[in-house]
Amino acid sequence: MKRIPAFVLVVLTLTWSMASQAQIYRGPDSAKQAQKAARKDQKRAAKNPKKANKKMLKAQRKAAKRAKHRA
Repeated sequence: MKRIPAFVLVVLTLTWSMASQAQIYRGPDSAKQAQKAARKDQKRAAKNPKKANKKMLKAQRKAAKRAKHRA
């Protein structure tokens, strides 16, 4: 039973880090800013996985709504 929450936490951490790395930062230190945002999101997801999952689902719904609207 302990493996399931750990696996969920790992999945959430990876998805949040990918999402923050996908953001576009402009300027001379853009890579540094993206990495910093990824670390911040990972910490946030580790502290409260339920909240992180809720945010991820909300973002997915919002993206689907945008895609439907644009199609």
